[in-house]
Amino acid sequence: MAHSRRTLEAIRDYLSSADCVVEVGIGRRTDLASVLAKSGVSVTGTDIHERDVPANVTFVRDDIVDPDLAVYDGADVLFAQNLPPELHRPTLEVARAVDAPFVFTTLGGDQPAIPVERNTIPGDTLFVAE
Repeated sequence: MAHSRRTLEAIRDYLSSADCVVEVGIGRRTDLASVLAKSGVSVTGTDIHERDVPANVTFVRDDIVDPDLAVYDGADVLFAQNLPPELHRPTLEVARAVDAPFVFTTLGGDQPAIPVERNTIPGDTLFVAE
């Protein structure tokens, strides 16, 4: 599911104070990573499958369930779009291990599987892990 321009801008604005963002499970949705990188944020996208990302985004093949913590070390924020509930806890564990906030959206009616703060943005809800 692609986000609208207004939703992308709201997420970009929320994450723009970070110097370094790791987008977990980037998949084929590279629009946000590209927008963040163009605004001066260092962005690394991860996925369990090899993915093509824009030239201004770094890609690392990694599995958040069995992660290489070095990929996430130094991140100011771990972010994920449309993250399925079964990956909420593993991603939170990685975020805690590298001392970074974890911010995500879910797909459709999926509810967070971990305690979160909810932030309403145009067209979506940003969940911030507690």
